[in-house]
Amino acid sequence: MGKWKITGISFAVLIIAGVIFVNSPWLMTAAFYFLQPSESFADTVPPAAPDYSDTAYWASLPSTEDAADFLPAELSSNQIAKHDVAVFFVHPTTYLSNDTWNQPLDHETTNQRTDSWVMRFQASAFNGCCDVYAPRYRQATLSSFGAPEPESSGGQALALAYSDVRTAFHHFAQQNPSRPLVLAGHSQGSHHLDRLIEEEITGTPLEDRLVAAYPIGFAVDTSNGLPTCEHATQTRCQVSWNTMAAGSCEGACEILGQSNNVCVNPLTWSTDGAHAAHEANLGSIAIDEDSRIEPGVADAQCQDGQLIVTDIRSPNYGARPFGKGNYHIYDYAFYYMNIRENVRARVEAFMAAGDLSSSMN
Repeated sequence: MGKWKITGISFAVLIIAGVIFVNSPWLMTAAFYFLQPSESFADTVPPAAPDYSDTAYWASLPSTEDAADFLPAELSSNQIAKHDVAVFFVHPTTYLSNDTWNQPLDHETTNQRTDSWVMRFQASAFNGCCDVYAPRYRQATLSSFGAPEPESSGGQALALAYSDVRTAFHHFAQQNPSRPLVLAGHSQGSHHLDRLIEEEITGTPLEDRLVAAYPIGFAVDTSNGLPTCEHATQTRCQVSWNTMAAGSCEGACEILGQSNNVCVNPLTWSTDGAHAAHEANLGSIAIDEDSRIEPGVADAQCQDGQLIVTDIRSPNYGARPFGKGNYHIYDYAFYYMNIRENVRARVEAFMAAGDLSSSMN
């Protein structure tokens, strides 16, 4: 048992450090294996549930100073044009442990990772227009995606994580009973957001208040009931993409886009499949201490349900924890300034209509 834990922890460190650069079909299989708890979900006691009336269970709130307030040095506070809009952001997997199937919410290393990486370099893209709410939740460990069927341990861990996201959203909705809403997430967060859209948004009064949804970095199609955003200022629609290198990526492709998935080009905000050159990229942001904005780092083109990058014009995006051709960790980072500008444009288009019941399409 001791050797198993040491091996799992070591593998988790390699994933986080981004030092696994190989492009091999066994990479994700190894991750699922080494990070899988030794006991089944049924044989474990889940971590204590969150109380979302307590600010400690939120990674970001408008009422607190937190990492989602981060503003790149190239921007200034007078460039922020806040509207009366609330963003519900669901973070990706940051719990890389085989101790339990779901994150204990007092796990300091995981919470620090969520704050210093996700809140700072993903959720902050929405702070230029809106108030950001981001719950901590009992996220499923990475290996849950190796066997996510409902009856499996992985599926049960994901279901528990979703129950927290749903509870947090209900609290968020109660705190924002009439404001326009933006939904956003990445990876595991987008997996939960996809289900939340289907169960809590589509066909309900909340859909009338939805500016747009950004369930980025997961296999999302329109079965949740929301249409795909076809242009930059369309509202009540969803945007998603999975970023890959051109050509085959072998096993690393398993968790990414399929041909029927939503792929909206974040440089053109269209689905027409046209290539958008590097010059259309307003700025990427490196996930490290040198968090400056770099224009023109990545191009983009939707092909067969994936967002293809042909060339990365910066040395600051070399980490490949999921394989050389898999740019999953850069889904937000490559297009940070374009996302920031687009959510502002959609919010302004929504607010300009002045009637929550009117169609914006």
